[in-house]
Amino acid sequence: MEHHPYLNPFNERMKQTLAGKPLAELIEHLKPLPAFRARQLLHHICRGTRTFAEMTDFSLSLREDMERRFTLYSSKVVQRLTDKDGSIKLQIALNDNMIEAVILRDRIERKTACLSTQAGCPIGCVFCKTGKLGFSRNLASTEIVEQFLHLQRAAGSRIDNIVVMGMGEPLLNPVELRKALIFLTDEETLNFSKRSITISTCGIAEGIRGLAENAPNIRLALSLTTADQDLRKRLMPATVANPLPAVKEALLYYQQRQKRRVTLEIVLLGGVNNRQEDADTVAVFARGLDAVVNLIPWNPVSDALFEGAPLRQPTRAETDGFAENLRKRGLNVTVRLKRGRGVAGACGQLGYVEN
Repeated sequence: MEHHPYLNPFNERMKQTLAGKPLAELIEHLKPLPAFRARQLLHHICRGTRTFAEMTDFSLSLREDMERRFTLYSSKVVQRLTDKDGSIKLQIALNDNMIEAVILRDRIERKTACLSTQAGCPIGCVFCKTGKLGFSRNLASTEIVEQFLHLQRAAGSRIDNIVVMGMGEPLLNPVELRKALIFLTDEETLNFSKRSITISTCGIAEGIRGLAENAPNIRLALSLTTADQDLRKRLMPATVANPLPAVKEALLYYQQRQKRRVTLEIVLLGGVNNRQEDADTVAVFARGLDAVVNLIPWNPVSDALFEGAPLRQPTRAETDGFAENLRKRGLNVTVRLKRGRGVAGACGQLGYVEN
């Protein structure tokens, strides 16, 4: 990714970062201080304290010592964009990259935090801005958690849901993702409900099996887009390594272990994947699964081409017609609300653009 003047914003970036670290690590970092000091520090981090100076339950000398030895955050919000629908997008500088995270609000004012797991993305979906950036690296668990802490501060009130649907493919970063989920849901830290967390994957079969075995109560969404294998590999090139039969087998295993409904997400592209035969293949793929289909009318991305032709948004009639075709085939279908488009914070639009 290109250099940007906001990158490497910390003169003291070699210091150990504390935000997002579990209690056991904080206890080690603060030795020889007693463990209760680490618990105090953890509580400060989880409620959004931004500086050591604000931690007035520590002595001045201790705060100054911590300032010399540590930094609270490894990332910094460099721009906040607010949509007229209430959505908020944060552009966040890491030490070497830019990432984005979003708060989406629905019609009843529930707030959903959308988190990224990679800088860029290796999947290369032709309809996605992040895919056009290429892949830089996986994020550390602390960088994933810090996004939530930044969003929590920006939201100003309770966050109701978390979706791991931002930049990157979550299941290609499984170790750091799992660490972040443990921090987010641990009773000692943020105590976020596992049932309110959804992970979206393009279909990494091994990763889905890992979720089945190691992530009880986490919700799962498959970014399907099309169940036509040939069309899918043209729209989502990197999915060729995980053909749909293997993905479906992994989903069935997930449901056998977790007893949870899965969501099949279809980014609807005008004139590309909304044919009668597309509805047929989705219905065949969904057979045997406990699934709901979530139609996502494509959110515009500049210069997005498919086989030389510009992509276009589906019309309302195309969206409604495809939804009805799926329902006629016995599928439970919802159409996602358009949220965050005004700040390029909707599905498929994340990717820093230098002004």
